[in-house]
Amino acid sequence: MAKFQKRYVCQACGSVASKWAGQCVDCGEWNTLVEEAGGAVTPFRAKHDLQSGGRAVELVGLDADVALPERMGTGIAELDRSLGGGFVSGSATLIGGDPGIGKSTLLLQAAAKLAQRGLAVAYVSGEEAADQVRLRARRLGLGQAPVQLAAATSVRDILTTLGQGAPPALLVIDSIQTMHSDLIEGAPGTVSQVRASAQELIRFAKERGTALVLVGHVTKDGSIAGPRVLEHMVDTVLSFEGERSHQYRILRAIKNRFGGTDEIGVFAMAEGGLGEIANPSALFLTNRGESVTGAVVFPALEGTRPVLVEIQALTVRLASGATPRRAVVGWDSGRLAMILAVLEARCGLSFSTAEVYLNIAGGYRVTDPAADLAVAAALVSALSERSVSSDTVAFGEVALSGEVRPVAHGALRLKEAAKLGFSRALVPGGSTDDGGGMALARYATLASLVDHMLGRD
Repeated sequence: MAKFQKRYVCQACGSVASKWAGQCVDCGEWNTLVEEAGGAVTPFRAKHDLQSGGRAVELVGLDADVALPERMGTGIAELDRSLGGGFVSGSATLIGGDPGIGKSTLLLQAAAKLAQRGLAVAYVSGEEAADQVRLRARRLGLGQAPVQLAAATSVRDILTTLGQGAPPALLVIDSIQTMHSDLIEGAPGTVSQVRASAQELIRFAKERGTALVLVGHVTKDGSIAGPRVLEHMVDTVLSFEGERSHQYRILRAIKNRFGGTDEIGVFAMAEGGLGEIANPSALFLTNRGESVTGAVVFPALEGTRPVLVEIQALTVRLASGATPRRAVVGWDSGRLAMILAVLEARCGLSFSTAEVYLNIAGGYRVTDPAADLAVAAALVSALSERSVSSDTVAFGEVALSGEVRPVAHGALRLKEAAKLGFSRALVPGGSTDDGGGMALARYATLASLVDHMLGRD
């Protein structure tokens, strides 16, 4: 006879434990284990039982003809860029971000644009009443868009309603954490409910050819709340980044089965909703009229888009015996410690008695290792109080040996810098990129760059 077991599911990571504990052993979060109904434990069956009675599946070769997926451009260029060209029919997209960042606003704008082109669009809100969504649409100037609104949290009710007629081209669920499936016990937002609700909605989208968009809540560390399997179930994962006190937002593609990852779309929050920023490089660059010590421009690369950002460094000498501070905004603090160690060990500079502050202007976050050379140049400039020319960009990866290594897509970075008026670039010595009219200063080691900046050569 089947036995039923108790199980405790972590609401942060989805791991399952046989007994309750104060801390999840997988993700380390406290007080996140919640008891959920467990399944029946059936007696062991022999392996050969699984080798018969099933349905034979069709096997095809890799050389079979495959049609390109049909896309729906939203008319919002930055959103379409992040998606790889628009929503794909029958796909599932998960978009996450902090509360108030603009997820619902952006999706309402996209839904309205698609509906105005004659496509059937359904917007289901589990957090707001239909009148609240309608009032927001009026504030955005979209009150006349033929979007079908509903306020519901039951997955069965939503799918029954949508199954009565022709399926919508786009279905927005805001948010997946508020959805409830009567096939699973538990309150909305629990791991089992999120997983089951998403599975039913994705199945509907795949069978009926509807582009599904799920809005997801995020945890305090910025990751999407709920089970990690949710990100595996969907085709595309978008992350909305930015500060509510800041008007600029970055939509970043983390996963995309129909396009490239690490593509970004840049928006600015205004009274009329989210507006597109066609030239994000101008957004992240401050006034470049005069050269300032500690400021170096770095041509970052997000997917296929080069973005120029300003790296700012400041050093403050301390009295003997004081403990220096290291503060970083927008870059990896461990990477900064490595660059400082290379500058001291390989270049003869001393930062042991100086506080170091590093900032990426405009609230941008850099993860590209090609920023090493620009960061090193900014630190040397701040320490020596010798500015880098305002018409200069720098990029290159720094090794622990002090070698400056070439990075990918150097020509694309230089082309974007030249387009914005920069005429000189500090590049790795082994780089074979053509400057395209820019003067290139090649440095094989970080020590040679330091010697040049300090006038030792």
